[in-house]
Amino acid sequence: MTDFPGAPTGPSTGPRLRVLAAMSGGVDSAVAAARAAEAGHDVTGVHLALSSNPQSFRTGARGCCTLEDARDARRAADVIGIPFYVWDLAERFREDVIDDFVAEYAAGRTPNPCLRCNEKIKFAALLDKAIALGFDAVCTGHYARIIDLPGGGRELHRAVDPAKDQSYVLGVLDAEQLAHSLFPLGDTEKEEIRLEAERRGLAVAKKPDSHDICFIADGDTQGFLAKHLGTATGDIVDADGSKIGEHDGAYGFTIGQRKGLRIGRPAADGKPRYVLDISPVNNTVTVGPVEGLDVLALTAIRPRWCGAETVTSGSYTAQLRAHGEEVPVTAELVDGELRVRLDRPVQGIAPGQAVVLYDGTRVVGSATIATTERRPVTADIA
Repeated sequence: MTDFPGAPTGPSTGPRLRVLAAMSGGVDSAVAAARAAEAGHDVTGVHLALSSNPQSFRTGARGCCTLEDARDARRAADVIGIPFYVWDLAERFREDVIDDFVAEYAAGRTPNPCLRCNEKIKFAALLDKAIALGFDAVCTGHYARIIDLPGGGRELHRAVDPAKDQSYVLGVLDAEQLAHSLFPLGDTEKEEIRLEAERRGLAVAKKPDSHDICFIADGDTQGFLAKHLGTATGDIVDADGSKIGEHDGAYGFTIGQRKGLRIGRPAADGKPRYVLDISPVNNTVTVGPVEGLDVLALTAIRPRWCGAETVTSGSYTAQLRAHGEEVPVTAELVDGELRVRLDRPVQGIAPGQAVVLYDGTRVVGSATIATTERRPVTADIA
């Protein structure tokens, strides 16, 4: 595969490309497909059927994989005037995203399924199939920018709209995948996208955005995990190891959680407790004071670099969870692992999440957090 010319936003300055537009049934992907077509590219719309038994209708603003969404995508494609297909990737989605999600929670980690979907489905399974069919690029409604470099190659940057920026979940894309990606919305505010959709006559202009996890339509993550992992009663212990409660499954907790702990007695200092650690080995959840959540450094595995640069060592900023703030860090690659020291403590960072490094607005790369170094909880604050 080779890089292709042409800007990712606005009218194309390069040749006419064959573009496969992933259309979820929402406003963002519909406008992205319309912009790609308006730029002069040969666009085909495709809706990914990711559920083997999809609901007929959405529940409020949750989920994005219903029959209603597929019909909305088809209607948008008709208005734009492009061919439209539905591709069944439900089995691949179950294996690479849902099964991975359950396994990570069972191992005491906190995964990001949207990031995994981008890595394994939209920019692996979908892109590979698109290239095999002769398409030049996959177009999505993600809010991020791709910048073509004068000497060749591309860079991934944050979107203009910081509230909608999705570069964090795209940090897993490598140079080859960036070379065949289009993100036409990265230079536009979200409200402008809705107004544009209305001008284009797209019925999804006022459709609510999807939230939470698409394959857990009712938002009950703990109930979903319980169905897959069953009940496993264990102890909730304080920072000193003393038992203060019980739980029905360690998978139902995340680092930094405060509510729903079902603790039998209050802390000696009267302050709230937070989940500090989850141990699947002995099925124990450890809780303690908020100070125990302070992460000072971390080690991350499976690094993936956006573009040609590979981190050896340097100063960057890092985003440690979706919609989280950036923090200055020093990063170093040691024996294939990324070691990151934070300039100031950040709370509630859990293994399984992603650390994404930035140089200004440019995404440098992403890795999966394996371990964290936290401020010790001493007896005088426990």
